[in-house]
Amino acid sequence: MDATNIIVILALLTMLGFIVFALVGKKQIEDRLADPDAPKSTLAADKSASGKPADV
Repeated sequence: MDATNIIVILALLTMLGFIVFALVGKKQIEDRLADPDAPKSTLAADKSASGKPADV
């Protein structure tokens, strides 16, 4: 196994890791958007700007 194969394998594993990370994040966002009881962002039109941020 030469260096070219190792570099290709590492690059593919890195891309796979980023894809899995993105899909997990996308799923979490979709779940939060579908939840009617999720706290609203302070940037929402119907939320007080002086309230506690939703992500804290």
